Amino acid sequence: MRISHNTEEITIPPQLPLLPLRDVVIFPYMVYPLLLGRQFSIEALQEAMLKEKLVFLVTQRRPSVENPSEGDLYAVGTVARILQVMKLPNGMLKVLVEGISRSKLESYTETENFATAKNIPFLPEPTDDESEIEALSRLVVSRFEEYVKLNRRIPDEVLLYLTSIEDHQRLADTVSAHALLRISAKQKLLEADSIRSHFKMLDRLLKKEIEILKIEEKIDGTVRESLSKEQREYYLQRQLKAIREELGQSEDSQPEADEYAETLKKLLLSEQAKEKANEEIDRLRKMHPFSAEATVVRSYLDWLLGMPWGTLTEDTRDFRHVSALLDADHYGLEKAKKRILEHLAVLQLTTRVKGPILCFVGPPGVGKTSVGKSIATALGRKFVRMSLGGVRDEAEIRGHRRTYIGSLPGRIIQSIKKAGSSNPVFLLDEVDKIGIDFRGDPAAALLEVLDPEQNNTFVDHFLEVEYDLSNVLFLTTANTLHGIPPALLDRMEVIHLPGYLDFEKLEIAKGYLIPKLRLELGLEKLKVTIPDETIIALIRDYTRESGVRELERQIASVFRKVAEKHVSDRAKKVFTIRKKDLTPLLGAPKYAGFDSKGRTMVGRAIGLAWTSHGGEILPIEVSLMEGVSKLTLTGQLGNVMKESASAALSYIRSNARLLKLKPGFYKDCEAHIHIPEGAVPKDGPSAGIALLSAMVSAFTRKPVTNDIAMTGEITLKGEVLPVGGLNEKFLAAKRAGITRIICPKRNEKDIAELPKELLEGLKLHKVRTASEVLKIVFTQ
Repeated sequence: MRISHNTEEITIPPQLPLLPLRDVVIFPYMVYPLLLGRQFSIEALQEAMLKEKLVFLVTQRRPSVENPSEGDLYAVGTVARILQVMKLPNGMLKVLVEGISRSKLESYTETENFATAKNIPFLPEPTDDESEIEALSRLVVSRFEEYVKLNRRIPDEVLLYLTSIEDHQRLADTVSAHALLRISAKQKLLEADSIRSHFKMLDRLLKKEIEILKIEEKIDGTVRESLSKEQREYYLQRQLKAIREELGQSEDSQPEADEYAETLKKLLLSEQAKEKANEEIDRLRKMHPFSAEATVVRSYLDWLLGMPWGTLTEDTRDFRHVSALLDADHYGLEKAKKRILEHLAVLQLTTRVKGPILCFVGPPGVGKTSVGKSIATALGRKFVRMSLGGVRDEAEIRGHRRTYIGSLPGRIIQSIKKAGSSNPVFLLDEVDKIGIDFRGDPAAALLEVLDPEQNNTFVDHFLEVEYDLSNVLFLTTANTLHGIPPALLDRMEVIHLPGYLDFEKLEIAKGYLIPKLRLELGLEKLKVTIPDETIIALIRDYTRESGVRELERQIASVFRKVAEKHVSDRAKKVFTIRKKDLTPLLGAPKYAGFDSKGRTMVGRAIGLAWTSHGGEILPIEVSLMEGVSKLTLTGQLGNVMKESASAALSYIRSNARLLKLKPGFYKDCEAHIHIPEGAVPKDGPSAGIALLSAMVSAFTRKPVTNDIAMTGEITLKGEVLPVGGLNEKFLAAKRAGITRIICPKRNEKDIAELPKELLEGLKLHKVRTASEVLKIVFTQ
């Protein structure tokens, strides 16, 4: 049969390859893309391409039927022309077809690979009343315009296209194709037996759809405001589900949110944290799973629910066990060990005690950091460490707010999560080296963390809920107290860890360092003996420190030389390192030591200094020259030490008669004070009496004996004020072979706490005034 289509004549054969369609109805004059995946459909398409490129398209009654028979197909379909075929990577075919004419399925024939259908043209009956058809077409176009305005899924360009269509049947088919209707409704439009019935059916369907769309719009507007909270949430959830189904997206957030909810039920969160977690879980349910905000919420919930809420490790309460563990790990450090045992004693008497905040202060290498780990092991708690050296950003403590991309909790919360319990031993290392800049003051943020009265309600900027830190045993370490802000220092219990004496270093080397290094360097199968005198020589000639780090490095160096000798001569497995072997192994001694038995000199006195690395001998030299009356100070001295020198000179001038100095002794005389090792900065008031002694010696031409060192601050009236760092200073004096020390009488309480081993062999002269100092120094 020949039909006219878009100004061309097309011959339609009575027998055509049949293509069943699942969920689409094809109308004449319209161009459609189709995806073909079923084998019989592909075979039918290939057959059509070999002939007239015409195919008979019929919609299935049930889309779920995989191999439809004649009874599964509608009776009326569309003969279509194949415009384009494209093969996809997954083996399917994408086909572009153009509807030509309605046809009726007369008979159905199955071949070996596909089906063919005998079709007869199905042409709607013509009508005589053109006026009625014109009126119906205008009504349908008007309805469709209103429908398009309400339905945002149909582009406005369709309305422009309709105005150019003059043929009524083509107009009806175009509107039918673009209207978003059910398959059954579209099939009825295709089967309409006349143009009049087609337009009337379209009018009825569009009118119904318009009413539904208006109701939806009304629901989105006024009715939504009057709904209760539960009804509104239900409506929004249903609407969201419908949108996801239309977009073909899964609801991944739902099971994920349920998982978080289940986890929340198992945790012992505070009421505030539970409320916040539930709020975030509800937000996650309403979000698209792949949105950026959903990622932020998931990250927040992972941190919040990952915290060890209510998880506490049980403290070991066995005094002997704890004491034995602490002694096994560290030699000495009695104050620190005693404080931990006191904490255990309180735990024996009460079930809950706020964690103390202890601050271990001492020179490098005395074991401040390692003692924290030992305390955690002894108590049976988890251990976390946070280094504060160079920290300048407050967010390191309190965290970043969630408004920032890539924000995280502060390192306090991160460490608690890492520990997996709410009562770990938390070591804040190098608390005296915190910085400050435009990003805030971390020390100020630590005020809340280290205050037992406040840290039970610590709020991290990221979590935004209170977290209880009162069960945490906070330990801090510092080399000096000078760098710690007073408000922060006030919150901590300071425990001073003094430098080790030689005999203590000997015991540490024998009991800890040598066994550890033998294991680390693979010497456990060799017999390496280091006598005590060799270790003492290592301590005195190759190290100058309060701790034992340099000693450990020197012993390691010796062991490496032993390992080298063993590898060179495998037969040799016994080594004894004697004192005389140290020079070949390590080179010449690094520290010659102070000659306390050398000749005495006028204008020279021995002071004692304290540094962050321990105590030091401080020789002070004074030379007098003719010239303008002035005081010259060299040796990179700080302001406080310069002022001490000025105070000492003023004391001498005001007491010249008592010192038997001539009147005007300082006129036309320049005094030059120099403290050797000029590259090393020096400061502090404790060299006051040493400066006084050196200047009196220079002015009176009387020498000061070499076997006496002194420390103490001097005033203009000659009073000797107390100083700090006596342990390190006395240790430096003893190391230098000095047996007599002048120190302030007011330091008696501090001297009483010093180890007996340190005071053994020392003669202390405790003085109140400068005159007492001078009487001791100048025996003549």
